[in-house]
Amino acid sequence: MNDSAQSVGGLARAEKLSPERRSVIASNAARTRWATRHDSAQDAFPRATHEGTLDIAGFKIQCANLPDGTRVLSRAGFVRAMGRTGKVKGGQVYSPESKLPIFIAAENLKAFTDTLLLENSNEIVFRTPHGVLSIGYRAELLTSVCSLFLKADAARKLRPNQKHIAERCRVLLEGFANVGINALVDEATGFQEVRDRKALQEILKKYIDGRLYEWTNTFPTSFFKEIFRLKQWEWKAGKMPSLVGRYVNDLVYARLAPDVLRTLREMNPADEKGRRKVHHHRLLTRDIGHPELVRRIHELLGMARAFKPGEWEPFKSLVYRTFPKNGQTMELDFGD
Repeated sequence: MNDSAQSVGGLARAEKLSPERRSVIASNAARTRWATRHDSAQDAFPRATHEGTLDIAGFKIQCANLPDGTRVLSRAGFVRAMGRTGKVKGGQVYSPESKLPIFIAAENLKAFTDTLLLENSNEIVFRTPHGVLSIGYRAELLTSVCSLFLKADAARKLRPNQKHIAERCRVLLEGFANVGINALVDEATGFQEVRDRKALQEILKKYIDGRLYEWTNTFPTSFFKEIFRLKQWEWKAGKMPSLVGRYVNDLVYARLAPDVLRTLREMNPADEKGRRKVHHHRLLTRDIGHPELVRRIHELLGMARAFKPGEWEPFKSLVYRTFPKNGQTMELDFGD
């Protein structure tokens, strides 16, 4: 086939594409040509230090570590893991209205999006260790998206064609919750061999500030009412037995991040009557600790609402499986 025939064939194919698809193809082609032809392009996008394949409950996703510590998951693998084909109609990757990835831009999901999800939903363009241009998302986005679909499912807001995504999300959460998505990426790429020994201290710095902030309504009344409902206790105008504090420590703080609860107890010790000077949440950082706490509370709230009164043990068992403590062996369901 001569060059003229090839050109005609190319034009015919192009005419069948939507304007959005042609725009995406042209943008990607221009980016690739520019990156290939200019040596200076090596500095335009970060080059991953490590790469590998993440296997979560049988779903394989390419992943990488960037020089600044960011863990990324390939966009195609990310979408496939949630039950999508990876090829969106018309080549549309982002919703023009919400600017969110198309797979979480549905109108019925808007009420369940949060700030952290929005921040992590931007694409990251990077180079593999071999210099190949790639596109991905922050690894944390996977847990945020899974939580979004599970909350929407618990609230019975999912459409029939979204139910299979919620099921995938349940499997994914149970697959990586016991060690955390970042640790799994590090294991897949081999990055754990060069991790800083002070990594745990860095995590604690992100969560715990050491200065007091006035946070109001961090724990909504509805959260405690769900505990009372599942325990079948009588609600007495918000009067709490001391046992509720133990539940909060066990279900929330102990599962927030490694050593967070222990460090909070050291910084905010109880007196001889078991009382503390301030609530633990007032010691959390504004940018990481407190937003993560609020998100976890609402995740638990959504899970609790799916259970009937008196079903405290099944609810607790689900929390233990979904958010295991650091180093805890995940509870398995062997049926009756």
